[in-house]
Amino acid sequence: MKIIKRKKGKGYYFYLKESIRVGKKVKTIEKYLGKEIPKNIEELKKNMLLDINKGLYSKLEIIRKNFQKEWKRVPDSVKENQLEEISIAFTYNTNAIEGSKITLPETREIIQEHISPNKPIIDVKETEAHSKIFLEMIKTRDKLSKEILLRWHNEIFKDTKQDIAGKFRNYLVRVGKYLASNWQDIEKLLNSLIGCIEDSSKNSVELAAIAHYKFEKIHPFGDGNGRIGRLLINFILWKNGYPMIIIEKKKRKSYYKALENSEEKFVKYFIRNYLSIHKKRYIS
Repeated sequence: MKIIKRKKGKGYYFYLKESIRVGKKVKTIEKYLGKEIPKNIEELKKNMLLDINKGLYSKLEIIRKNFQKEWKRVPDSVKENQLEEISIAFTYNTNAIEGSKITLPETREIIQEHISPNKPIIDVKETEAHSKIFLEMIKTRDKLSKEILLRWHNEIFKDTKQDIAGKFRNYLVRVGKYLASNWQDIEKLLNSLIGCIEDSSKNSVELAAIAHYKFEKIHPFGDGNGRIGRLLINFILWKNGYPMIIIEKKKRKSYYKALENSEEKFVKYFIRNYLSIHKKRYIS
């Protein structure tokens, strides 16, 4: 959202300007501010953003309700199969984003048939472990905590990266051009993030996007932050009754590019992507 200045006649006037994507088109929305920028500009920005997002929130709520209706009709035995299928697709894509050479068919063989392909043993073990922790995650009734994040990390990497598995880093790291949060602040920042997640009144899809963005900026682990961060997304969605999302390997570049932007831009990217994936659930 930008503040723009226009000249009309002999005077200058200020406007709030925001661009949103509607289908394949970009729509521009403006709000007149006056001859000076108001002192309550931040409040005006929030209110304008709420008005813009009302339509999005409505669609997201329709997705949730329709998903819950669908899920209730599914027999328990079929639910188990469907969750395993989600686990296979999610595990393949989240690992592939990080460079795993395991293919989707090989992921299925590892998880369902316990057949190991002729691929690096590290990739095989992390595939097995990720699927297991994913299925445990969606069944747990525990609230989000640092201990859960540490457990996820330990279970995924205990056989492949013993030196960092289940431990917060105690050194500085740089992710591309971005210097991650100071390691001495990690636990404090995670406590704050978890508190915000638990107490938030935001829409759960928006909350999942914000949580993922903040988690990746904190970058609490020496490795595996992306995988834990994407588990966090689906933990929030599933616990609040929303269908999950799989960020596909083929969309890796746009996903990474969005993470390099501001939190606001990443949230817009995420919600737009979520609506696109679950479009059939709000368009009858």
